[in-house]
Amino acid sequence: MKIVHVVYSLEVGGAEVLVAQLCRIQRRNGHQVSVCAYSKLGTIGEALTEEGFDIYVPGEAHPAITMLRYYRHFRKIRPDVVHCHNPAPTLQAALSARLAGARSVISTRHSLVAPPYDKASELKYNVLARACDHIVGICEVTCKNLRNTPLAQRSKIVRVYNGVPALQREASTELISSGFTLLFVGRLARIKDLGTLLQAVALARASVPGLQLWIVGDGPMRESLEALAKDLGITKEVQFWGQRMDTAQFFSSADVFVMSSLSEGLPMSLLQAMSIGVPALLTEVGGMAEVLTSSRSGLLTPVGDWKAMANAIVTMAQNGEMRAEFRERAIAAYAAEFTLKRMDAGYMELYRSVRGNRLPLSQDEPDSLHQRS
Repeated sequence: MKIVHVVYSLEVGGAEVLVAQLCRIQRRNGHQVSVCAYSKLGTIGEALTEEGFDIYVPGEAHPAITMLRYYRHFRKIRPDVVHCHNPAPTLQAALSARLAGARSVISTRHSLVAPPYDKASELKYNVLARACDHIVGICEVTCKNLRNTPLAQRSKIVRVYNGVPALQREASTELISSGFTLLFVGRLARIKDLGTLLQAVALARASVPGLQLWIVGDGPMRESLEALAKDLGITKEVQFWGQRMDTAQFFSSADVFVMSSLSEGLPMSLLQAMSIGVPALLTEVGGMAEVLTSSRSGLLTPVGDWKAMANAIVTMAQNGEMRAEFRERAIAAYAAEFTLKRMDAGYMELYRSVRGNRLPLSQDEPDSLHQRS
């Protein structure tokens, strides 16, 4: 099967990493896989190019010109499947793919699509997404939100959970933990509400000797967060590690994975934590709350409630038996729902379900199931 993934760019980001992983597993399963990256090649694109993947970068242009470029590209390479990731690539490439003769056109929404959203943008998306056979939400909450957007095509909305490769435990001489250690991995952006987490750490440290928070990632809020940690007097407890690619050693050394987000879809970092058996402490939002509720592998606290989060930190720090149960449940839930193989199987089933027909299955590829929302 010839598969083309369409993204806005291949800079480092959750959706982009996921696309790269899909490319690799689909090629291993015998498919011919390439990528279209609208604006730039990016770090991930460079890595995929080195691995032998064909990357087409049409370059930024007027929407009509972009659609024409994609149409010509698809007519040239004749893909069986065009898989668009997020709204902009869907607006740019879905109709072009259909007109060029692609047998299956898919759009995945990698975010929560939580209101209040831009109604005009969602209306435009739903009109052009009529060229798609399926519209994928990465969790049940995303699917529910998609169904409530203007002119939503409810019959096409399907859930495929994100999946990640399982992390392998790595010993580290760089990381030194003197006590109970919390780990955040992600972008330092306002929506992550890390100020609430810092306030929670400042309150909880009196009851948790040796409490530490490792913040792995970078972003526009880093400077203000470092200033807040200083104001709260917790610079010894909080360490900012910046952007790191070697995150396995952090997950291997941490006691609890933590996110204090105001809104969240299904973050890959949470699934990585589950794969290695790290319990989670999360806010009650989006797909991550959905996953933690079903897996029972951690604790949830209300959004913005730093006192409740501090209490949860203390509870988890003082209850090793609870954490052990959470670890076992996290690993079991990951294996059942959130492996890269399972995510790929869900997408392959969608690719092959084309207007009542079936595209051929690769010789090396197992059959699969997907769940319709």
